Amino acid sequence: MEMAILPDLNVVIVERKGAVKLYNAKEKQIKTIANLNVFSGIEDGLLGVVADPDFKKNHWIYFYYGVGGNQNVSQLERYKLVQDRLDLSSKKVLLKIPTQRTYCCHSAGYLTFGADGLLYLSTGDNTNAEEIEGHNPTDERPGRQLSDDQGTTANSRDLRGKILRIKPEADGTYSIPDGNLFPKDGSQGFAEIYVMGCRNPFRMSVDPKTNFVYWGDVGPDTNVPAEENFLSYDEINQARKPGFFGYPYFLGNNEGFPKYDFATKQEGPKQNPMHPINNSPNNTGIKQLPPAQPAMIWYGKEESRRWPMVGKGGASAMAGPVYYSDRYPGAQYKLPDYYNGKLLIYDWIRKWIMAVTLDQDGNYVSMEPFLQHLKVVAPMDMKIAPDGAIYILAYGTNWFAKNTDAGLIRVEYSEGNRNPVADISLDKSYGAAPLTVSISSEKSKDYDAGDTLSFIWKIGSKILLGKTIKYHFPKPGIYNISLTVSDQHGGKSVATSQVKVGNTPPDMFIKTNANQSFYWDGAEFDYSIHVKDAEDKVVEKSKITASFTYLPFGKDLASALTGASHGNLKYAATERLYASLDCKACHTMDNKSIGPALKEISKRYSDKDGYEQKLAEKIIKGGSGNWGSYPMPPHADLPLKEAKEIARYIFSLTEKNTQLALKGKIKLTEHTGQGTQGAYLLYAAYTDKGANGIEPLSGSSSIILKNPLVQMEDYEEGSANVVIATLNTGYVSSIWAKNGKFVSFKKIDLNHISKIKIRVQHEGAGGLIELRKDSDHGEVLGNLNIAAGQVKDAKTDWIEYDMIVKPTSGIHDIYFTFSNPDKAKVGLCFLDWIYFEKQNQ
Repeated sequence: MEMAILPDLNVVIVERKGAVKLYNAKEKQIKTIANLNVFSGIEDGLLGVVADPDFKKNHWIYFYYGVGGNQNVSQLERYKLVQDRLDLSSKKVLLKIPTQRTYCCHSAGYLTFGADGLLYLSTGDNTNAEEIEGHNPTDERPGRQLSDDQGTTANSRDLRGKILRIKPEADGTYSIPDGNLFPKDGSQGFAEIYVMGCRNPFRMSVDPKTNFVYWGDVGPDTNVPAEENFLSYDEINQARKPGFFGYPYFLGNNEGFPKYDFATKQEGPKQNPMHPINNSPNNTGIKQLPPAQPAMIWYGKEESRRWPMVGKGGASAMAGPVYYSDRYPGAQYKLPDYYNGKLLIYDWIRKWIMAVTLDQDGNYVSMEPFLQHLKVVAPMDMKIAPDGAIYILAYGTNWFAKNTDAGLIRVEYSEGNRNPVADISLDKSYGAAPLTVSISSEKSKDYDAGDTLSFIWKIGSKILLGKTIKYHFPKPGIYNISLTVSDQHGGKSVATSQVKVGNTPPDMFIKTNANQSFYWDGAEFDYSIHVKDAEDKVVEKSKITASFTYLPFGKDLASALTGASHGNLKYAATERLYASLDCKACHTMDNKSIGPALKEISKRYSDKDGYEQKLAEKIIKGGSGNWGSYPMPPHADLPLKEAKEIARYIFSLTEKNTQLALKGKIKLTEHTGQGTQGAYLLYAAYTDKGANGIEPLSGSSSIILKNPLVQMEDYEEGSANVVIATLNTGYVSSIWAKNGKFVSFKKIDLNHISKIKIRVQHEGAGGLIELRKDSDHGEVLGNLNIAAGQVKDAKTDWIEYDMIVKPTSGIHDIYFTFSNPDKAKVGLCFLDWIYFEKQNQ
């Protein structure tokens, strides 16, 4: 969603579902350093991140996200980030913004600092964007307040649909700077507001010299006639000073929406942009709004007469940085002076980047394509690093999906020869002596066509040449490997790695005759756990840890496998919730801090009746006296359900873990009545004793059994579009199948699978759905012909079909492919979910 480039060129990246990732610039590797407890429905989630301007000294980093649970609030928070550790106990909540989570859409959530040290936060209007009947969302009927933007973006006493500007203070609070839109006393509106009248100000930047604020505002889909087709413009805005930027009354060059009465379906007059008035019953702020400011650039779905280079179609306008050469003195990759003073803008859907030329007063002059040769799939964020390089986040092809074409891109400007990029691949990095390792530079590259590369390897004192080598390590030890890749012009690059010889990781495996992907009601799961270790000739079975647990969350189990630091996977999600709070500031696991150790709390209360409720209430209300005089701060926003989960997690710390037998049969009943999101996890691990000076190595094996009902939009790889339909009862997510598209699910055990039930909506030309093995051109295991059709009721017009599956053994990647060559450019049908049926079910 957003990135923060640190002074050492490491990059913090946030993902919508709560992952905080760190890209290490030296190691060129990325890892997850935290998972925040977020609400990621609608368009919410972990949305923004920015490093403090004085990060080198204070290590402060800020996040903005929808807080998990049912409190319906998004928060701006500050933490300390030291090296690769995010100190969750350092959490400071600067700002809380109440939201609604009933309707989609628009959360924005971008964070950036100005050169003056002021922090800017963009917020979306958080208003029902669907039921607008071709107009703007200004529905004033009783009970329809969530569909009225006059209660959010045009409301001076609401922080949504705004750009906020504050000054963070050292103690974790903030102050109001001079020059915001409303007086500091709050008499006319919230003093944090710098800009209001925004729909979804998704990406913004602050000019480091002029302090002008630039942002892209993602526009609506309306049927209101306008200068260019319909009044559905996306905008690039420029705020030279605080102001009201028109929405929901105006778009573009202050073109007005007619006043639409949702009860009578009649249009009334447009407002005067110089004197806009908010008379909505949902407005709690001032009625006479500041004069509306026009956009700097605006364009609709059709070709633009003013700005023909922006193209046509769907749009999501975004504003990047303003570039100044003198801000990067001596920087290796600074852009040419030609780009001095230019604003970079980009479009998430149309995938272009433009350089906008401004005159000395900041007025628009022209635009031109920038980095046309760079094929960025959905640019999501853009920043300039201290060394002058441009960093771009690519979101990838599909919405709300794990896209294989997503990534972090670094663009280096170079006059003349470009350095090659060295990369080392090892077929093994641990093993017993003697050890032969295949070492390759195949992933190394040079972007200058025609360059000839040479490869020099150094292992200890030995020098070897060649693109790939095999090296024999005869004795135990830790061996450093370096690769220098050079071109004929003197450009070079170095990569390093290590091989540790003398200890082999344990080999763990689980045997079963049951299906290894899914559980079914009343099914039985048999298993046997095995481990082999080359150095530990005799494996002590008592050292093997094994557990079989039902977890209520099934989609993100990878984090659970690494997230339960104290071995109890049942409480992995709760442990992450606990870590997201400020509890660690006062409580450690084993030793007394300001407050008692968690294990001491567990010992005192875990066997006493009613103390789960009492501890939960104390977590919420706070208090003192039981362990000393230091008061425990309250957590008033924490729901009782989550407080009870934390209490149970604390009590579990002194429970005796029941060791699972290494062989057995288990009846699968715990999921009954628990919904479809849960999963069973069989997990086994063993840590060897270490050998020959190499540290002890761990091996593990796991089997995850998920619900056989799988949502199609949760596919792991593919090219079909995800569609979210808004109904009165909520949302239905599905995929929109088209000719030549596919979706795939990885590592599916097809043993005992006899057929797959598919939920289809006949909206489109129809066609053939095929189930294929291991690739989208692999062996066909089943097929289903879908007739053409047209939906009358999007809520009820779903039909379930059975696809007979050819008997297949083993674990495979499976692909659903869609075809109708006669209807190549139109949709075939909607697909909601699939259900894997067990043989004889």
